[in-house]
Amino acid sequence: MAWIACLNMLWLAFTLLGGVVFGVGPATAAAHVLVRRRIRGDGAKLVRSFVREYFGHFAKGNALGVPVLLVLAVLALNWNYFSAAPDLGSQFAAIGILLAALIAVGAACHLFPMYARYELPLPKYLVMSPRFALRHLAGTAVLLLVTAAAIFACGVVPGLIPFFGIGAWLYLTGWLCDRFFTANDEEMAGKLAEGAGVADTLLPGSQ
Repeated sequence: MAWIACLNMLWLAFTLLGGVVFGVGPATAAAHVLVRRRIRGDGAKLVRSFVREYFGHFAKGNALGVPVLLVLAVLALNWNYFSAAPDLGSQFAAIGILLAALIAVGAACHLFPMYARYELPLPKYLVMSPRFALRHLAGTAVLLLVTAAAIFACGVVPGLIPFFGIGAWLYLTGWLCDRFFTANDEEMAGKLAEGAGVADTLLPGSQ
């Protein structure tokens, strides 16, 4: 719990350091790199490691984080516009946008854990995360439920935000994604061993 609380405060501090828009991506990338190491039993000092990973992944974290923020902002603005209109067409459009937003959030939940685990060209993370989210809908649903629960808990008890709300979400989603990716890698490795054609695989090498 102390480790999660410290991760939470570091994420908030370094997100603010980057002016939020240019801080959230590197902070999230650094957090998931350290969550993955923690899951694997690495007990390195958190503060020093977070600072190093934040600045080390600053450019790549923004290359992934800024497009996600833009997509979510566009979806939110369009949903607000269409949901406020009374006509039936606008209401159907609002429902479609809501579904797209759920897919986008599910993909975003996979994005940075995928970045922390795999060595891929940057654009491929943005392609693979939604594809993985759609291929593994059960896991994506679990991540969405965890995200919704974290938002609800922070809304009911705002005092969780500075200490546990975000850090617990980062740790839990990172832990879950690590299990999902491991299961997927084992499945793909089995298909390759059997000689089956696997065109879309997450086996370029784990970091």
